[in-house]
Amino acid sequence: MLLLDTGVWVALGEPEDRHCSAARAIVLDFSTPLAALDLTLYEVANVVGAKKGRHDDAKDLAQLVLTRCRDRLARVDGHLVVSVVEIVAEHGLTAYDAAYVAAARRYGWTLVSTDVADLVSKGLAVTPDGADYP
Repeated sequence: MLLLDTGVWVALGEPEDRHCSAARAIVLDFSTPLAALDLTLYEVANVVGAKKGRHDDAKDLAQLVLTRCRDRLARVDGHLVVSVVEIVAEHGLTAYDAAYVAAARRYGWTLVSTDVADLVSKGLAVTPDGADYP
């Protein structure tokens, strides 16, 4: 199971993003089950809708997350928050990044991220082109 962070989803609509092609390959391979955090929906709305002003794209992308992940949309709960705080302290991440790491650890999922500096470089995630999927 691949847990895609927001950067992967956003890369889909950014042809100039170096991860765009690999992100599209993952998302369009319907034989590969995908997961996301409920947080991802807010982040998509913020990055694509609020910051980039592409409101229709943000709605479409949020719907794509829901469609591709279906019942694999992990919800942040009290136990996950405890793990998040521990991961923040251990790796110096934001709580947002740590939430993805915590969910990946909890469910045994592979975290796929475009965040090379904070997640991939620390061995906490793989890039879309490094994701191991069928």
